[in-house]
Amino acid sequence: MAERFDAVVVGAGPAGSAAALTLARKGFSTLLVERGRAPGAKNMFGGRIYAWPLFEILPDWTKDCPVERLVTKESMAFLTEDASLGIAFESPKLSEGKAASFTALRPKFDAWLAKKAEEAGAMLVMGIRVDDLWREDGRVKGVFVAPDDRVAADVVVIAEGATSGLVRQAGLKADLEPREVSVGVKETIELPEKDLQDRFGLGDREGAAIVYAGYASLGLRGGGFLYTNKSSVSLGLVVSSEDLARKKVEIQDVQTKFRMHPAIQKLLKGGKVVEYSAHLVPELGRNMMPRLYADGVLVAGDSAGFLINNGYTFRGVDLAIASGIAAGEAADAARKAGGMTAANLAAYERSLRARNVLQDLEAFSRTPLYLKNERLFDVYPRLVIDLAERIYRVDGTARGRLVDTVLREVNASGVSKVTLLMDLLRGARSM
Repeated sequence: MAERFDAVVVGAGPAGSAAALTLARKGFSTLLVERGRAPGAKNMFGGRIYAWPLFEILPDWTKDCPVERLVTKESMAFLTEDASLGIAFESPKLSEGKAASFTALRPKFDAWLAKKAEEAGAMLVMGIRVDDLWREDGRVKGVFVAPDDRVAADVVVIAEGATSGLVRQAGLKADLEPREVSVGVKETIELPEKDLQDRFGLGDREGAAIVYAGYASLGLRGGGFLYTNKSSVSLGLVVSSEDLARKKVEIQDVQTKFRMHPAIQKLLKGGKVVEYSAHLVPELGRNMMPRLYADGVLVAGDSAGFLINNGYTFRGVDLAIASGIAAGEAADAARKAGGMTAANLAAYERSLRARNVLQDLEAFSRTPLYLKNERLFDVYPRLVIDLAERIYRVDGTARGRLVDTVLREVNASGVSKVTLLMDLLRGARSM
């Protein structure tokens, strides 16, 4: 006879642990299954978390959450082979209340959130792979954790990441296509805490977040990021899988050239790479979202394509946590309505909208398509750098007015003024 729980949650990342915590608090006997040896052991992300959903699920989260640094400085930088142009914004308000964001290391953060789910009553089992969904009469009845072992459940929450096979087995989405995912890589680079704070101009708990475009990805569609931890830096890239395959480029080679850029080396001098990780990143957001529910099943986090990259902010963990909470609420509403039918689990969408998850995904639904424009990652960063060099270089030659300099550099870029204007308008509408 199969073991039985009210709910099985597959994946102890932020979405899964938030779902398990919410379900356990609502009186569900809950099994949280993680295939890694520990929560966060197999997970990779850029390094930043927007805190707003934590205030709902754990109002006192600041007491023991493993925060590395609170982000108080935001920057964007354009790179060519040997030059950089940055825009920076710094304000203490970035770290206040629900607007706060922080850097974190996933093994620590995921373990912390999974422990909160356990404390609420969920059972966490690690080192177990869910092979398939147990289905009868067209609805999900539980999961297979080995060829012959089954766990029965009224509802299964799929939160196993971007490459979820269970979502496809549930009939909620077809196979992933290359255009739907990018390849993400990250290096964790140790730096003495004092050196880190001096180089980035930070106080004891303050952190910096930098987004890079242009040479960071060697002109391929994608970009780089840098986040400061307490005594390390998270440096990485997210690059189109289509571009890597089409141009036969290895992602680790792109990452190495990014790390060796003069502007990056100034920040990392003397640092030691202590960790390297890579994974697939859902790229299209709302445009790749599966059906979110069916009889006996809900989909949360990266498995649902809940990621927003609008060129200046990368959001994933906050949407994952919010969707986990929403999944738990939807299951509770469905149980009160008579059972885990698709009609009753439609409460999930309402719960997601109550947290503005779907609204934000819809607001930026055009952005991933706009970011497929190759000019954004090669021509325009180079144009911006060339223009800055022209403006700031004084060598005795005749100087022109600013408007004349801009027009001359635009003409030299090979992009027509009409194309440039159209790209600007599309960007304003999508971002």
